[in-house]
Amino acid sequence: MAHPTQLGFQDAASPVMEELLHFHDHALMIVFLISTFVLYIILAMVSTKLTNKLILDSQEIEVVWTILPAIILVLIALPSLRILYLMDELNDPHLTIKAVGHQWYWSYEYTDYEDLQFDSYMLPTQDLTPGQFRLLETDNRMVIPMESPTRVLVTAEDVLHSWAVPSLGVKMDATPGRLNQTTFMILRSGTYYGQCSEICGANHSFMPIMIEAVPLKHFESWSSLVLENA
Repeated sequence: MAHPTQLGFQDAASPVMEELLHFHDHALMIVFLISTFVLYIILAMVSTKLTNKLILDSQEIEVVWTILPAIILVLIALPSLRILYLMDELNDPHLTIKAVGHQWYWSYEYTDYEDLQFDSYMLPTQDLTPGQFRLLETDNRMVIPMESPTRVLVTAEDVLHSWAVPSLGVKMDATPGRLNQTTFMILRSGTYYGQCSEICGANHSFMPIMIEAVPLKHFESWSSLVLENA
């Protein structure tokens, strides 16, 4: 999760987020090189009194500064399109969960099970125990098996919401009357936090998302326990 004074992204916990981090570094390096080159030209023009009359009107330079930006844009666009299609790719998910946004909490329905569903509310500050995070802890976590492709169907019951978990590279709008889908696979066990990323009313800041990734056998034990207590 994020920490104070953090400048970069959260640590990637899914293959898609790893690709996004690599693309970010790739694009940032291109921007850095362009900025350095432009700064050098500005400093050279300001600090020298010499003028080369041969470059005041040069067809070769005009060709170069037309083709070079086009090549740079292609170097950015191709990896971007690749990741865009990777994010939409969905191959035989092992688990499907329906996430429904409400004012102001989330509810989850495990569609592969007959009666496995629950609401997830934010824990009030006075109920937190040492080590828990304010505005991020929930009373019921969304538990999923690690290293398993998971599909999340996202919708809303009342107003626009957005189901977003930064460390997984997931952000999907929850729209009333519309069913959007996203997919991810968590590579390691742990707890991952997110928040509603669409302004949805007075308590928009108080509907966090909490995902716990566990080994498959622990997930099966958890699901059996929840179904027994339902």
